[in-house]
Amino acid sequence: MNSVNLLPLTPPGQTPVRVLTIAGSDSGGGAGIQADLRTFAMLGVHGCVAVVAVTVQNSVGVKAFHEVPVPIIAGQIEAVTSDIGILAAKTGMLASAEIIETVAATWRAQGLDGTPLVVDPVCASMHGDPLLHHSALDSLRNTLFPLATLVTPNLDEVRLLVDVDVVDEASQRDAARALHALGPRWVLVKGGHLRGAAESPDLLYDGTDFHQFSAPRIDTGHDHGAGDTLAAATTCALAHGYSVPEAVAFAKGWVTECLRAAYPLGQGHGPVNALFRLQGR
Repeated sequence: MNSVNLLPLTPPGQTPVRVLTIAGSDSGGGAGIQADLRTFAMLGVHGCVAVVAVTVQNSVGVKAFHEVPVPIIAGQIEAVTSDIGILAAKTGMLASAEIIETVAATWRAQGLDGTPLVVDPVCASMHGDPLLHHSALDSLRNTLFPLATLVTPNLDEVRLLVDVDVVDEASQRDAARALHALGPRWVLVKGGHLRGAAESPDLLYDGTDFHQFSAPRIDTGHDHGAGDTLAAATTCALAHGYSVPEAVAFAKGWVTECLRAAYPLGQGHGPVNALFRLQGR
């Protein structure tokens, strides 16, 4: 079996913990809403969705994407939260300033300010294909970040958001401070793209204290959806009442096991594998 202490499962016949992902659909199934729902399901959580964009995507890259009209995006969030109710949510690809503004306005209108919100500020695919209009960066910074319980940028996203090039622990701390100044309660500066490091170091910051999370760097070329999976697992743990440091620690262990079990797919990068839980690892 794996080394992750898994979240408690709801007894059959009882309503499980509910979470919401607000993100784009990945036609290749490796990242986006598809990756979120895999992790939600494998952790025994009921996943609801608000689809904001449909991508034309496979293991090689993103060929195009189409944004969902904002009234439909707002309607999805309203429909889920007013009837089913959620205990936490995450965002992924949001594509445009208009979508970001809509998500933030709907979040407030539904009275969700006290609900944990994990913002994964997806700006580009792992292949470098843009998934966010450059003009939307200010909306991320000024509108969505102040609503976030936690933001989880990778190093490329850090560079775009606060113009800090993270190369070591000192610059990682500088980036965390700059991001926290934008308004989220917590910031997780992910270090998976520090390719020269022997381990994968993530740094969590709440404006006062730093928490370091390290895991072995898994030697695999198949890591599509790793960021989505980390944010999704964190969201699940927050919905179960974990503190932010506890939730991040749990998610770090989860995504490490998903990386160990990653598999090839198509001609490019295969996905991390949340299905390892079914394989007796």
